[in-house]
Amino acid sequence: MTIANVLLVDDEVGFVEAMGKRLMKRDLKIVTAFSGEEGLKKLDETDNIEVVILDVKMPGMDGIETLGKIKGKHPLTEVIMLTGHATVETGIEGMKLGAFDYLMKPCDMDQLIIKVGEAAAKKRQHEEKIIEARMKEITSRRP
Repeated sequence: MTIANVLLVDDEVGFVEAMGKRLMKRDLKIVTAFSGEEGLKKLDETDNIEVVILDVKMPGMDGIETLGKIKGKHPLTEVIMLTGHATVETGIEGMKLGAFDYLMKPCDMDQLIIKVGEAAAKKRQHEEKIIEARMKEITSRRP
């Protein structure tokens, strides 16, 4: 069984290709994108993405701006920020905008897999609660 459906967004092609292969070997389904704009497009086109692994520093739309747009349009999708250039300010900004977590590159693969699993579980719990609330609403309408 797949641990999670993941969108990996980073402008470094070599990093995306290598990381994508490593994650697929660990039972993750991976969709890749090489910019914030492309990531948003893929997220709109792929309805089962649970977790986005998102680079902070990218040309054009950076990770923080991309995170804000993801959370605005897909609020239940969890986002793990990855960066090689961490600053406290960027980390705080990302967490305020709803990032699930913030990891430094190169990150420990086992730690990343654990975080992705936790993020996917959180998204699934939110979805289950929404379904339960809808079911309760529907069944309470009966005379």
